[in-house]
Amino acid sequence: MNFRKLTDLDLAGKKVLIRVDMNVPVKNGVIGDDTRIRASLLSIEHCLKAGAAVILMTHLGRPTEGELTEEDTLKPVAARLSELLGKAVPVMADWQSQGLTIQAGDVVMLENVRCNVGEKKNKDELGQAYANLCDVFVHDAFGTSHRAEASTYAVAKFAPIACAGILMAAELDALGKALAQPARPLVAIVAGSKVSTKLTILEALADKVDQLIVGGGIANTFLLAEGKQIGKSLAEPDLVEAAQAVIKKLRARGGDVPLPTDVVCATEFAETATATPKALADVTTEDMILDIGTQSAQQLADIVAQAGTVVWNGPVGVFEFDQFGSGTKTLATAIANSQAFSIAGGGDTLAAIAKYGITEQISYISTGGGAFLEFLEGKTLPAVEILGQRANG
Repeated sequence: MNFRKLTDLDLAGKKVLIRVDMNVPVKNGVIGDDTRIRASLLSIEHCLKAGAAVILMTHLGRPTEGELTEEDTLKPVAARLSELLGKAVPVMADWQSQGLTIQAGDVVMLENVRCNVGEKKNKDELGQAYANLCDVFVHDAFGTSHRAEASTYAVAKFAPIACAGILMAAELDALGKALAQPARPLVAIVAGSKVSTKLTILEALADKVDQLIVGGGIANTFLLAEGKQIGKSLAEPDLVEAAQAVIKKLRARGGDVPLPTDVVCATEFAETATATPKALADVTTEDMILDIGTQSAQQLADIVAQAGTVVWNGPVGVFEFDQFGSGTKTLATAIANSQAFSIAGGGDTLAAIAKYGITEQISYISTGGGAFLEFLEGKTLPAVEILGQRANG
């Protein structure tokens, strides 16, 4: 993938506008988790050390365009960033009418971009207004790159130079390594409650991977497709034919969709539910499958152990309840211990990685939920596409 990188540019004396992702949880002015703020420091500090003036922009929450309430302001975010940088980071709300003056070594933050009229609709006028602030535009928010918005796309069209920040470049390099030129066998793990939300991803991966591991409600639908009894487990019977098509495609290429032969069931979906291990053949009409069994988990662990590349999106059971987390823990441990290049993304996946303490053993953890999934699907991400265009022209 061809794009300019921030680290290749001479930034001395330049005004650098960075689209960061500091969309963090804020309640009553208090930040719940500052992970995204800290992740953004790499590009910010690189620019400061290079002698640049830094302008930041990010969205926060889902405000109404044209309105700025106390709930929408970035002031708590800027305050936390000020602490991390050891310097004041003022928030500029009136930059469109009053302009912006900034010196090398300074950092300022534009107020919540989602409050700007034209942001969501990717209006050229707003993109030009952003671009007029800078000498260099840096996109460093991969999680927003599947959306064409003024702060991710239009600004890149009009800025004198547009490039990928350190986080963005690392993300694109990792995803390219995992999917464009993967070490084989390529194993993808796609799990979740519904096939319908990930059907296009499953279909796209069926053309690329050697083994497609499915989990959760998705696996139940695939079990139905193979004529298995799943009791009252979550599934989508109307998508059985689609699941059969995915299985057929994989097997025609010499791959497979390995499905569980033993499971962990309960008669209710609750944190206090009793976990009952069963052979799949013994599942009754009253059972809900909430995890894979020990034998099936080991089968998947063995597949991962032989992999060259592992792409992971989703837990294989209801891991939030400890009695139904064994399958996900076994798989997570196998990925952590594997010699394969591993890339993981998605909120539930990251929660599982944190729960089982394997963060340092995953080769790359993707910062983007929707963008990660769309990349897996093979879709062109608009904000990445425009960086490629600007690199060539």
